Amino acid sequence: MEGKRVKSSKDLTKEQHLDMYRLMHLIRDFDMALSKLFSRGLVHGMTHYSVGEEAANVGGIYPFKKEDLMYSNHRGHGQTITKGIDIDRMMAEILGKETGQCKGRGGSMHVYDLEHGNMGCNGIVGGGHGLSTGAALTQKMKKTGNVVVCCMGDGATNEGSFHECLNMASNWDLPLIFYVINNKYGISMAQERCMRVKKITERAASYRIKAIHVEDGNDVLQVYDAMQEAIEHARSGKGPVLIEAVTYRWFGHSASDAGKYRSREEVAEWKAKDPNLKYKKYLLKNNIATEEELNKIEEHAKEVIDGAVKFAKESKVADGAVAFQDNYAD
Repeated sequence: MEGKRVKSSKDLTKEQHLDMYRLMHLIRDFDMALSKLFSRGLVHGMTHYSVGEEAANVGGIYPFKKEDLMYSNHRGHGQTITKGIDIDRMMAEILGKETGQCKGRGGSMHVYDLEHGNMGCNGIVGGGHGLSTGAALTQKMKKTGNVVVCCMGDGATNEGSFHECLNMASNWDLPLIFYVINNKYGISMAQERCMRVKKITERAASYRIKAIHVEDGNDVLQVYDAMQEAIEHARSGKGPVLIEAVTYRWFGHSASDAGKYRSREEVAEWKAKDPNLKYKKYLLKNNIATEEELNKIEEHAKEVIDGAVKFAKESKVADGAVAFQDNYAD
């Protein structure tokens, strides 16, 4: 939905609430369907699921305007869907089909959608840091009024490029938001084992930039309000923001990761904090929507994803020659 983004979740219309709920279920169903396709050998290459991170994705990306630019990371399906993309073409892309968003060349970790300001997912940990900094400098120099968001996981904040780019963005007062979706693990490495800070936002002090920490990244409205605060700060010319939303991925790091480094009890504890169910309870409790309305949205989301799977399966496999197309601009 391309409607007016409000500054506070308290001002969201019913239509916007339901749209966010729709997106959260599209993301969940998309990745659940994709996991089945991967197990059947229909997805070539690696893929990373964001099941359990729906609130961090929707709450974090929904507040942006279409013209604002987003640099996603390798766990970027939820971010990409929220920013706006043709679901059929996205599914076909991941299955390597010629009808895919990038003609089947990019796969899961390189989905690009310039029409909606999605500058692409990135298979390199921290790969978006430098790209987003350059893009933010461009926005400032051209006075576009647009904001750039760079999405990353907690592990990417230990990359040298993270610190280099925070330093540059701070010095140049860039309209750039470094958005950390902290799911507690960088592959198998728990956060507490690889960094001394308890909150990644503590690192913002070194560069004298604004920091916003969202302890409950499974609360879509908390994330929404935090991101709106960050956007207002960056768009007004006050410089970059480091924002962190604490959440959890239900699955392993990637499709090939069984996640044996986590206990069943820990995973079960986080599944009980299901962000989709949390939002549903909120909408019902506050009489924003009826159970019938929400059930219809859930059913429709499943239909959309089923349709996307059908479209992707029936599409032709991309010809190898496509790899040599669109590599250079005339």
